[in-house]
Amino acid sequence: MDELIEILKDLHSDVDFDTCTTLIDDKILDSFDIVSIVSEVNDRFDVAIPAKELVPENFNSAKALWDLITRLEED
Repeated sequence: MDELIEILKDLHSDVDFDTCTTLIDDKILDSFDIVSIVSEVNDRFDVAIPAKELVPENFNSAKALWDLITRLEED
């Protein structure tokens, strides 16, 4: 998960991604950030995030995003 936090910190170094659970709800991450995250996750974890998974619940926290990555790695 440290590598994911690093990806997120590159986008917004001022956010505490370890505890924040409202990244989408509070508009901390925008659509451009999501595109960057999806691309970085694909490159670093070799995981393609399908369009149906591009929902706020999967991006509202680093933990939710990490859970998505691990679930997709298992499939």
